[in-house]
Amino acid sequence: MTNLQANALAAEFVRRKIRQAVHDRATAALLSPHQPIGCKRMCVADDYYETFNRSNVHLVDVSERPIEAITPGGLRTGAREYAFDTLVLATGFDAVTGTLMRLDLRGPGGLRIQDKWRHGPLNYLGLTVAGFPNLFNIAGAGSAAAFTSVILSIEHHVDWIADCIAWLDAQGHATIEPTDEAESAWVAHVNAVAAQTVFLSCNSWYLGANIPGKPRMFMQLAGGFPAYAKRCLAEAGWGYEGFLLR
Repeated sequence: MTNLQANALAAEFVRRKIRQAVHDRATAALLSPHQPIGCKRMCVADDYYETFNRSNVHLVDVSERPIEAITPGGLRTGAREYAFDTLVLATGFDAVTGTLMRLDLRGPGGLRIQDKWRHGPLNYLGLTVAGFPNLFNIAGAGSAAAFTSVILSIEHHVDWIADCIAWLDAQGHATIEPTDEAESAWVAHVNAVAAQTVFLSCNSWYLGANIPGKPRMFMQLAGGFPAYAKRCLAEAGWGYEGFLLR
């Protein structure tokens, strides 16, 4: 069986389960995946699909009827206005790079992070960026944070950064930044791993596709946390040979 055939069987299995859980066939169809299973995160919380059987819950496909306006009582989409006691705004989700791209980060030569990442978030090990000495990023682009417990990823990064700073102090170095070669090789590795998965087969926030104008680039390492942590540990063991030390 090919991967394509296996994915088709998985998709049909998921659609069948949704049809069993959701009474209204039209609603079930809207909730069913229409892309390869796994290229987007799936809703797997307990009783999520059964919630749509409640009389006070309605699913509106905003791809067909976009939200037109926020009104005093709720919002308007299409020819209908929906009234709410509470309206939760969960829009944007400019994941991985959004926060850094809104900061005025500049390297010693004046290089802006917005210019450095114009075509996507270049980085080394998901921790550092060439041209920006002593800038450490936690759970960011190029790391495995999206595919493991983010708490684990944060703890790992904080420990690695602390050990790195202690090593720099002990060796008498004031700054550290990755070489262009190490950065390019790491980005190529992240892309090569992603190419072996289904993640590139549909538009998702993994690629920045949910933000208009954002460069399309697979932003995190999909190879799993153990291998990633081993690679970061190896870099430290090699005396940070992928870095410029001053």
